[in-house]
Amino acid sequence: MADINMSSKSAAAPAPDPAAAPVAPPVWDIIELLFFAYRDFVGDPDEVLFKLNFGRAHHRVLHFVNRNPGMKVADLLDILNITKQSLGRVLKQLVDQGYVVQKEGAQDRRQRLLFATPKGEALSLKLAQLQTVRINRAFAELGPGAHEAARRFLTAMIDSDNRESVLRQIARADHHAKARS
Repeated sequence: MADINMSSKSAAAPAPDPAAAPVAPPVWDIIELLFFAYRDFVGDPDEVLFKLNFGRAHHRVLHFVNRNPGMKVADLLDILNITKQSLGRVLKQLVDQGYVVQKEGAQDRRQRLLFATPKGEALSLKLAQLQTVRINRAFAELGPGAHEAARRFLTAMIDSDNRESVLRQIARADHHAKARS
């Protein structure tokens, strides 16, 4: 299954200048561990999604729509960093199969607000539970403090100019989830 993210914003980013600063040798073990960890992290949901003729893009869209009820399509494009065309194809399938609904904005009827249906919420929860089992197994192996250490590491991996907005988005989604329960 393809897992390619490319938008006009990321395509226009200049390549790093190799002569600009001394480069440390590659951290091969961490690079490869991240590749393998990601492969296995998405592997469990991939099996469920495959049976529905969905892929990883469907998973990401459903995840963020479920965690952020009423999010604007434009906001989802920013989060996923994909093209409108890519999102449109995936979103159409999720809407057509009853996992997501689109509604007009109350103040601006041109806005398309996205909501997971009960069917979409159930699928999103099933996929998150599969990933949570893997995460919790790793935390148990690492012992106390593993969750916070992983959170700090992953936060540090995000471009510094995006960290605060990502953390705010996660906090908002957590707040909404608690309010719904």
